[in-house]
Amino acid sequence: MSDASTKRNWLSRMIRRPPTIPVVRLHGVIAAEQRPGRLNIATVAPLLERAFAMKSAPAVAVVINSPGGSPVQSRLISKRIRDLANQHDKPVLVFVEDAAASGGYFIAVAGDEIFVDPSSIVGSIGVIMATFGFVGAIDKLGIERRVHTAGRNKSTLDPFLPEKAEDVERIKRFELDIHQVFIDHVKAGRRGRLKADDDTLFTGEWWTGIRGVELGLVDAIGDLHAVMRERFGPEVVLKAIAPKRPFFALPRLGFSAQGVVEDVTNSFEDRAWWARLGL
Repeated sequence: MSDASTKRNWLSRMIRRPPTIPVVRLHGVIAAEQRPGRLNIATVAPLLERAFAMKSAPAVAVVINSPGGSPVQSRLISKRIRDLANQHDKPVLVFVEDAAASGGYFIAVAGDEIFVDPSSIVGSIGVIMATFGFVGAIDKLGIERRVHTAGRNKSTLDPFLPEKAEDVERIKRFELDIHQVFIDHVKAGRRGRLKADDDTLFTGEWWTGIRGVELGLVDAIGDLHAVMRERFGPEVVLKAIAPKRPFFALPRLGFSAQGVVEDVTNSFEDRAWWARLGL
């Protein structure tokens, strides 16, 4: 076979090669702490950079399954997705599984298109801060609380002191500032596609995927495999972009009381986030 013929055959195979789409899966509560099951810019950015670095990929897919969490980390992740999409001139297709609520939806808005399952949970565009009050409990136990501060507002919402109206007002202003950032982000990312007014969309309520399509919060019903086959052909290859495991990583042997307590505490925290959505 001649060199020219060999080259033509090689080019033909290259032309027929099905497209490969990198898939970044974001699952878990959004928080700054560095541990498995948490989403934050430190752990997500390397995955995004690897996905967008695939020059031949015609698009990047992001699968989201998150009940929300830190507003700061949510914004950083969402902004990083959008910055990389613009830098590499690649569309981002977002696929929601069980939930993209609160901070999870904040991240989803970075996508050029958002697809959901009919029963996905989307929205929850609001801000929440929750705490406890133990004033009556320590009185019954005969415990005296001693707190010394420099700065009259340093002990805002101390759970062992009676709630003060000025503290509540200050926290409310704090929440409204963050809420406005969220609202502005959704309006910018979903410009021209929102189909309801502010009093409907930005109350903190969450909806099913079907209702999310009607409200313009998401674009269509669809799952990763079906949409990708429809867009890029039945032979499209989906390449999962997963965290790299250290070469010398060893499993943790044994256990400690502190480790057990931390694992149980973290598990309860995660359950609390998902339980807000009935999941």
